[in-house]
Amino acid sequence: MAQMSAAEFDSYTRGKTFYFSRDGAPYGAEEYLDNKRVRWSFLDGKCREGYWYQQGELICFVYEDRPEPQCWRFRQTPGGLVARFATDPEESALYEVEQSEEPLTCLGPEVGV
Repeated sequence: MAQMSAAEFDSYTRGKTFYFSRDGAPYGAEEYLDNKRVRWSFLDGKCREGYWYQQGELICFVYEDRPEPQCWRFRQTPGGLVARFATDPEESALYEVEQSEEPLTCLGPEVGV
């Protein structure tokens, strides 16, 4: 399967929330918003705001708590998205297991005890 272009990636993901697995176990979820904005969670109720951009053949993400870009190669397969980390292609891939029109569930800021 061919690698997705930024336009294909945006068209496929925008307005949806995707749930990903790694090595067969739930890994995280990402909500794709307008203007290439994203919201990521490791399924722990804590969400990180960010954005994505194209860099050559890669789709790179920058999050509020992690300023260094994380770049991935995305492919669309019959089973959904497959993402491989650009700097370590041997690392386990992330696989789309579900997509939803519902926004990502994020807990509010932690309040003192």
